[in-house]
Amino acid sequence: VAEVKLRDDQYTLEHMHAFGMYNYLHCDSWYQDSVYYIDNLGRIMNLTVMLDTALGKPREVFRLPTGLTTYDNRLCASIHFTSHTWVTLSDGTGRLYLIGTGERGNSASEKWEIMFNEELGNPFIIIHSISLLKAEEHSVATLLLRIEREELDMKGSGFCVSLEWVTISKKNEGEKYEITKRDVLRGKSVPHYAAIESDGNGLMIVSYKSFTFVQVGQDLEESGDENMSEKIREPLYYWQQTEDDLTVTIRLPDDSTKEDIQVQFLPDHVNIVLKGHRFLEGNLYSSIDHESSTWIIKENNSGYIVGFPSYAKLRRTRFLVKHPLNIRGNPNPDKEKPPCNAQELEECDIFFEESSSLCRFDGSTLKTTHVVSS
Repeated sequence: VAEVKLRDDQYTLEHMHAFGMYNYLHCDSWYQDSVYYIDNLGRIMNLTVMLDTALGKPREVFRLPTGLTTYDNRLCASIHFTSHTWVTLSDGTGRLYLIGTGERGNSASEKWEIMFNEELGNPFIIIHSISLLKAEEHSVATLLLRIEREELDMKGSGFCVSLEWVTISKKNEGEKYEITKRDVLRGKSVPHYAAIESDGNGLMIVSYKSFTFVQVGQDLEESGDENMSEKIREPLYYWQQTEDDLTVTIRLPDDSTKEDIQVQFLPDHVNIVLKGHRFLEGNLYSSIDHESSTWIIKENNSGYIVGFPSYAKLRRTRFLVKHPLNIRGNPNPDKEKPPCNAQELEECDIFFEESSSLCRFDGSTLKTTHVVSS
């Protein structure tokens, strides 16, 4: 396996998360009995899982250009299986390949052919890609991850995480594939999960710290490290839960009175009506003791709904509403008592104060549409 070790200048926790714990075996999700790896000669080798404990003989399906080992600034090569006939490939030097493979499940029809390749700047790995066909225009959207130096960062590690959303398209038969869209997001932590929606209309990211869209080549704005939830309107409701009860807090309009509100509790459903209009409605994940449930209005004019579960641990409610949600669970009782003080911690041991968040970005406006924090 062509293993690429981290260099001395790739010393941060984010470098380790992104490149230091890399899985060099690539499973083909479209043909789950196939496993691929890249060897020291730049050959992409395919193994077929015959039985649980037996593997077929490795066979070469593609070969990268020679001389890649001479690049000093190189990452591990990465593969993403876009569809049952398309593959995106990075050679680790900053070049992106789009490859048509034919039906990979059949060795007789499988033939890897380069349909597009272009140098895209600093080295990257591929973390996701999708294939789209709209009005006879075929497109492949791919998500690339880089760790880039940030000279203006005087307090942090001096690096930032870059996600580049690249779309490659061919409009008409006989034309070549070319890049039709490039958008860049930057943040301060390697995402736990990042993927383009199957229809190509949005991007989902789960990470400790928020990401923001920037123009290609534009420096990260100072506000990029702020919590994304502060940039959108206040969530429709807040969630709190203990082993004994659960509480949903809702912000009401300033002129609301008790007579304006009707709340209906059912064993698996909650319905809230404000001034004759449905304000919030949704199914609950599990049953509650609806006869013992109640609600009050606090002095700051926020509705305060309390539901008592019928058993010890009730999972979070899944309200069927199309609004950004900010779900807050129980605090960690040990969070205030870390096992070590700050002087005893290295970067990789830091206790993350920020909670993780799931953000959805709209592909057209490049703005955040939904945020879920925990």
